[in-house]
Amino acid sequence: IFTDSICVPGFDPSLSMMTGITPINPMIPGMGLVPPPPPTDVPVVKEIIHCKSCTLFPPNPNLPPPSTRERPPGCKTVFVGGLPENATEEIIQEVFEQCGDITAIRKSKKNFCHIRFAEEFMVDKAIYLSGYRMRLGSSTDKKDSGRLHVDFAQARDDFYEWECKQRMLAREERHRRKMEEDRLRPPSPPAIMHYSEHEAALLAEKLKDDSKFSEAITVLLTWIERGEVNRRSANQFYSMVQSANSHVRRLMNEKAAHEQEMEQAKETFKNALTGILTQFEQIVAVFNASTRQKAWDHFSKAQRKNIDIWRKHSEELRNAHSEQLMGIRREEEMEMSDDDSGDNPSKKLRVDDSALAAQAYALKEENDSLRWQLDAYRNEVELLKQEKGQLFRTEESLTKDQQLQFLQQTMQGMQQQLLSIQEELNNKKSELEQAKEEQTHTQAMLKVLQEQV
Repeated sequence: IFTDSICVPGFDPSLSMMTGITPINPMIPGMGLVPPPPPTDVPVVKEIIHCKSCTLFPPNPNLPPPSTRERPPGCKTVFVGGLPENATEEIIQEVFEQCGDITAIRKSKKNFCHIRFAEEFMVDKAIYLSGYRMRLGSSTDKKDSGRLHVDFAQARDDFYEWECKQRMLAREERHRRKMEEDRLRPPSPPAIMHYSEHEAALLAEKLKDDSKFSEAITVLLTWIERGEVNRRSANQFYSMVQSANSHVRRLMNEKAAHEQEMEQAKETFKNALTGILTQFEQIVAVFNASTRQKAWDHFSKAQRKNIDIWRKHSEELRNAHSEQLMGIRREEEMEMSDDDSGDNPSKKLRVDDSALAAQAYALKEENDSLRWQLDAYRNEVELLKQEKGQLFRTEESLTKDQQLQFLQQTMQGMQQQLLSIQEELNNKKSELEQAKEEQTHTQAMLKVLQEQV
């Protein structure tokens, strides 16, 4: 879409011409090319104009400006009323030729006339004289004076010239659009030469060249579609088709090279992403260490707020990179499983043949799905730990828990040893009492024997 300012200045698209636009009515108000001057509150002070045959006196500046009709399109003609009765065509030409070149004056027997100028801007100068009082010479007779009223006039010649100009602008507009469309249209493909034995021999040489193969294969396809293959030229076309087939191996090698480059790029990206994720882990560990009470109490309130905001932002970025890395690893596992299943189709056939192999294949698929579900559950557990603030436990807390468990185990062992010692002590006490009883019994027997002796 082209605007008037870009293409043809002054072109009126509302005119009906060869462009198929609706016709314009010159009687419609507001269709003038030059808008009327805006009304101003400051009165315009006009001066006296002296001519050879007459004098023009300006109107009262305090009075409102004289009214005019809407300007017709392409207006070059003005209506002049209020002329003195004794005003001749020569006097009128003497007054209004100061506004510009006059092409025609049509004077009526009454006190008005029509003046046609050479250009449209001259009409504005003539409108300026509206309201002046015209006096011929120094006479005071009523027939030698009159108040001028200058207004726009509708003329067929003006409208016809304006229509011709609009048609010319429309032609220029169409020409510009066509030139723009031709400029933006994609170039036509080059013409393909007709088949001949000489051209076929040249084409066979081009088919062997890797740099000219794409152009030559297009020509070969066009010749075959045109129906140039017959019994006489069949052998020649067969050799060219064979030359085209020899490029299949080259294309496969290029594809393999590009795939290898893509795999290397993927590996490089994965390694770089792993390094970035490691640094994110270290940054988050720094923030977590800063939020512990030992260091947290020494920060101000504003510093704590900033540290908390930075920590949340770093954790979000760390989680996003971790998910991206996990996705890459899942894709690699899926590709590896696809490669394993697609390497040897004979194995698949044996799987389909035997029921046992089919069951093993189903179990393998189930194992893959369970492994993927396990990865998903691991991710969910990691997210839950992050929400609860228990993802990164420090080494100190881990050592404290281990020491506590060790102390509990030692206490239980000491209690068991204490119980065993108490049992041994009770046994010793009982044995000691038995020994004391035996000793008293022996002493009593000794006394009895001594008395008998």
